[in-house]
This record gives sequence, structure tokens and C-alpha cells, in this order.
Amino acid sequence: MNWLDKTVAFISPAQGLKREKNRQLLTVMNKGYGNHGASSRKSSMAGWVTQNGSVIDDIEKNIPKLRERSRDLYMGAPLATGALKTMRTNVIGSGLRLNAQIDADYLGMTTEEADIWETKVEREFNLWAESIHCDMQRMNNFYQLQGLAFLSWLMSGDAFCLLPIKPRANMPYDLRIQLIEADRVNSVDGGMLLEGNPKVLNGVEINEDGEVVAYHISDRHPSSFDIQKMKHIRVEKFGRTTGRPNILHLIETERPEQRRGVPLLAPVIETMKQLARYSDAELMAAVVNALYSVFITSDADSETDELGSIPEEDEVDSGNETTYELGPGTVHFLGENEKIQEAAPGRPNPNFDPFVTSMCRQIGAALEIPYEVLLKNFTSSYSASRGALLEAWKMFKMRRQWMAEGFCQPIYEEFLSEAIAKGRIDAPGFFTDPMIRKAYSGAEWNGPSQGQLDPLKEVNAAEKRVDNGFTTRSAETVALGGGDWFRNHSLRIREEQARRDAGMASGVPDQTMEPDEEDET
Repeated sequence: MNWLDKTVAFISPAQGLKREKNRQLLTVMNKGYGNHGASSRKSSMAGWVTQNGSVIDDIEKNIPKLRERSRDLYMGAPLATGALKTMRTNVIGSGLRLNAQIDADYLGMTTEEADIWETKVEREFNLWAESIHCDMQRMNNFYQLQGLAFLSWLMSGDAFCLLPIKPRANMPYDLRIQLIEADRVNSVDGGMLLEGNPKVLNGVEINEDGEVVAYHISDRHPSSFDIQKMKHIRVEKFGRTTGRPNILHLIETERPEQRRGVPLLAPVIETMKQLARYSDAELMAAVVNALYSVFITSDADSETDELGSIPEEDEVDSGNETTYELGPGTVHFLGENEKIQEAAPGRPNPNFDPFVTSMCRQIGAALEIPYEVLLKNFTSSYSASRGALLEAWKMFKMRRQWMAEGFCQPIYEEFLSEAIAKGRIDAPGFFTDPMIRKAYSGAEWNGPSQGQLDPLKEVNAAEKRVDNGFTTRSAETVALGGGDWFRNHSLRIREEQARRDAGMASGVPDQTMEPDEEDET
């Protein structure tokens, strides 16, 4: 105790005890994290003002503004556009392709029978998926819709997909895909709550257990102008009798009890906007510096025309007398007592590229896209470039798996149900036993393969992985080029047979050879 505490304790023991208690409590608070990230005494932390908020206050209330700014960056900031399109191209590419993989052992099927069944299903699925009839709008096929849904999710934070049934001529399947923009899932008049109902927030309805049970979709975009009152339709997430999904919600949550998604660019919105402003300013400064003009002063009034001045039809703002415009190679006459003070702007700025590069590294770290991949700038060593690609592909594969499980697989299962119900696909027990249904619904979704910096090294590594049993030829074929090994194998047999028939030497075994002869060859 210091002298003040002793004095207070002598006069009022209760107050002295209280002061000592608070002092001990403060000592406890400044231990562990209290001496570091949670410190309230360090000067470096004194200006860090934080506030603890719920998921509604921190996320849900800010989503509309985040969505607006994310879309604005996509439309006007090249770096933001490149980041989202880089993800779309590497995750989806031309579309994730179906590779049916049923559980033949559980279904009691031989390998040959399973292969025949899978081939037939893939053929039927492509009949529907490769046609624009699968789209409710009849504008995109299934593979193009994948890219649209993924890009919409990146830009807006979430995307929605309805699965209506609509018969169409010359198409045996009635399942349709209807993508809904994130803004249309909202409450009355675009507000957060639906008529004061706390169970409906941002168009998402939950029950007493916190389970999402329905979505409220407006008949038009909330920002569109229309004199008629906006109408909403309530779509239950799953069918009451069948339990089948009525709507798919593409969302990546970052906190429990979160109902709507956050745009991918949300953590770097401010950085990207400031960087775009800086780039525009540097570009304008460089343009002004390049438009070097000659100015001539005169001591008396002169009616001499401006030699080389900008033609009136080329002026940007000819109607404004207070505007001065510069043009390349122009000569401007000045009036009496008018002078020009030359400036040295030093543009282009030599520090522009290093600074932008440094900021792009931070942006890439936040988006999980290495700087080399973000800017398509592979100027480092082979090892560094390959490391950047491998790091990026960890994220690309994760996003691809997420997209396959949340979008492609549910739609495929709905298609398979219709195909089996209509008798185009034979699958006994599909509608009666959930395990049989799962066994028939197994599938892989393959997309674009990883880029190769040195194809020879990649192929040699793939051969060693196959020889040592670490992987299969089918998996390596997908990884290297996104192809189908069995299809390639059948085609190669016909190619090599044609070469032998033409008298050309070949080391590939004939299809008619016995297995032992193939191994020897």
C-alpha cells in the first residue's frame, strides 16, 4: 500500500479494502493476454477501440453495403475483376464434369456392370446438361450456369438456385435450374426484417430451433423502379413430404448463426478502392506530363490565333470558358503579365510498381491467391513459381469441392431421381432405401487441371507415382490434362492398330494379345 491507500484505510477501512480489491483485480487482468493483445495499459493499444457485436450487428446489417461496393469494384477496379475471374477460371473453368462413381460392391454389381451403368447415366446426364433447356431462362447450359453461380457467389456473398419442374418440347427431362440473384432474397421493401418478424432476417426464415426453413424471394430486384408494390413468395428449403431440396443456397459462413454470406472482397474493399484511386491518379499525372505544351508570353494585346491549339471539335469541355485543355504539341499565347511556372511532376513515378506490388501481396494473402497467380507474373525462379501455384491450388481445390457438394451434386441427384422415375435409368431400390440411393448417387466432379511450369518434370513425377502405387492412371490423367484414361486407352488401341496395319512400328500391345503377352511387351 502507498501512503494514500494507508490514509484512506485508516479513515474508512471499507473504502481501503475496496481500493485494495480493485488493485488486485487489475493485477489479475494484466496477466497472460492482458499483457499483450488484450492489454488496456500499453500505449500501442490505447487507440485501438473495439466493440463486441453479434453476428447480426457485425455481418447481417452490413451485407447490403458490402455487396454494393464489391460489385462496384468488380465493374471498375481491374485488380478486383482479375481476382474473381482468376478464381472462376481455375475452380470452374469450362465446367465441372460428371464422373459417376457408384458403390458397386454394396449394390452387388460387377465392375463391368457398374461401368456400363455409369456410362449410360453420364450419357443421359449430358443430354440434359449440355442443352440450354436445363436453364429456366434458356440462356446457358449446366456447365455455364456453374460459372455464373460461382462468380455471383464471389461477388455478392451468396447465390440461390431454384429447382422448378417445367416440361419442354424435345427434352425428356423436366428439371430446370433457376438462378436467383442475392438481392432478391430479402424482406419487405428490401429491409432486414419481414413485418417485424424476428424469425425472418434478410429474407431467411428460421424456426424456434434456429434451423433455416424457408426463403422469402421478391418478384423483382429491390432497387428496380416500379409503381406496383413488391411481392414476396415464400419458398420452403425442403419439401414437406419428400424432404427434397426446393432451393440451394450457396454460402460460406464465417460465424455461427450467420444467415447470409459475405462477399469475398469484403476484407480488402478499402485497400482495393484506394489502390484503384492511386492508379487512376498516377495514370492521369503521366498523361498530363506527356501533353507538353509551349507557352508564349506577350507584353501587349495580340489578336494572333493560337498556333497549334486544340480544334474546337476535339475539345472535351468547349462550353466551359473556365476550363483549360492541353494537347500534344500545342502552342498557347498568354496575355500581358501572364507567365507559366513549369513543374516537374516526375511521371511515370518509379516507385509506383514496387508500391503496387507490395499492396498486391497483402491483397493476395487475404484472398488466398499468391501474388504471382493474382497478377499472372511468374518472373521468379521455378521453385518459387511452382510453390505459388501449389499454394493457390490448395484453395482452388477446396473451392471446387465446395461447389461440387453445394451445387453440382444436389442437382445431379435431382436429375437422377427424375431419370429413374421415368424409367430411363434402371436402379432398383433407389426410392425405398436411403443407402441404395446414396450408392447409386456417388459421383466425382472434375474440372480444369493445374497448370504446368515444366511438363517433362510433371510427367516424370506422375509416372513414378503410378509405378509406386501412390495413385492411378485415371487420377493422373485427370490431374495432368483433365481427360479420361479409359477413353484415351480405347482410342490409343485403335490408333496403334491403324499404325500396324500401315506397316509402322509401335510398342503398344494389340487389344487381342493375352494379358501375359501385354506385360512382356
